[in-house]
Amino acid sequence: MSFWGQLNLMDPASFIQSEMILFHDHALILLVGILTLVSIVGIKFIINKFNTRNVHEAPTVEVIWTIIPATLLLWLALPSLRLLYLSDEQGSEGIVLKAVGHQWYWSYSIPALDINSYDSYMIPSSELGKGEFRLLEVDRRTIVPFNSAINVLTTSNDVIHSFALPSLGVKVDAVPGRINSTGFSTDMPGVYYGQCSEICGANHAFMPIVVEAVQMEYFILMSKPLKLTGVFF
Repeated sequence: MSFWGQLNLMDPASFIQSEMILFHDHALILLVGILTLVSIVGIKFIINKFNTRNVHEAPTVEVIWTIIPATLLLWLALPSLRLLYLSDEQGSEGIVLKAVGHQWYWSYSIPALDINSYDSYMIPSSELGKGEFRLLEVDRRTIVPFNSAINVLTTSNDVIHSFALPSLGVKVDAVPGRINSTGFSTDMPGVYYGQCSEICGANHAFMPIVVEAVQMEYFILMSKPLKLTGVFF
């Protein structure tokens, strides 16, 4: 991970995350502009010692500071509504991945491919290999095909967890007795890391999520023996 990646948002690996980063930059520019304008006006008041009473009574000024905030809110609201719509949109086609949160690990299954439920535990720091990430590596990764729609169904077996993959723009709560859904599609092959982002107990920080996106041919090849063994990766 680069130094810039530690300061800025993670590089996007999906269309929806790219849109989220664009909206973040859009909102940041707006906020910097507001801060600059308010600072300039405030400094001018201090330097010139304006009579604020007369300013408050000026009709032109009152119209301006009513219209400008309303315009700025529209500038934020319209792109955010579009982004919310894109985030909630889910197609009927695609691979269904079931993710169940436990204290403190995840269980996965892909019913359409007869991939039975398997558990994914964090690898302890003492067992990490060279180049592996502390608190992020798991003993069984979730393999999915890249550039394909993945519909994620989440629930929990005990308390509220949260299934989150920042680089894919995925974050959905796993609630006991309820099924929540979200979806993603990776733009490129690779390994994508996430963690439970809901405080779920003493070992909340030790239930990472690892999704590996591979070529469809490789995914199909890996899926074939799974129907016999019930073991994924």
